[in-house]
Amino acid sequence: MNSRNEKRGFTLIEALISIVLLGIAIAALMVSNGAMTSANGAGIEISTAEFLIEQIRELTAGLPTVDPQTGKVTFGSESGESLGTYDDVDDFKAKTYCPPINAARTQLTAYSAYTQQITIEKVLATDLTMVDTTGASDFFRVTVTVLLNGKELSRTSWVRVVL
Repeated sequence: MNSRNEKRGFTLIEALISIVLLGIAIAALMVSNGAMTSANGAGIEISTAEFLIEQIRELTAGLPTVDPQTGKVTFGSESGESLGTYDDVDDFKAKTYCPPINAARTQLTAYSAYTQQITIEKVLATDLTMVDTTGASDFFRVTVTVLLNGKELSRTSWVRVVL
């Protein structure tokens, strides 16, 4: 029987192995955090793009499809009109807004890196994906594309009918 009390702790090798394992775990957490931050940034950009598309949809949803002044469908804005006086949906044909605008037609200067592009095309009643080159159709497609620093983030279309 050994009368000596042996107090045994970690050996130098055991301590070294635990430090290495801890370092690997911390490095993995840092890489994961970086990836999550990047994904979060991309999610914010897409959410902002969808918000800007919805602003145009909300702005045009309440507008008539026929010019209320003339009672005619003049495809595009009438002479002398500007953003503040657009009174029917097709007035927004081929318009680009940078900084983008909201449903109240106010510039959103906080989003100046974003651009809204609006395209309005007459489409065939029998195939809403095909452009009507004759211009006789009563259906038209509104497409809003949102760009961030010139790079497309999102594009959404909806169809309206001339009433």
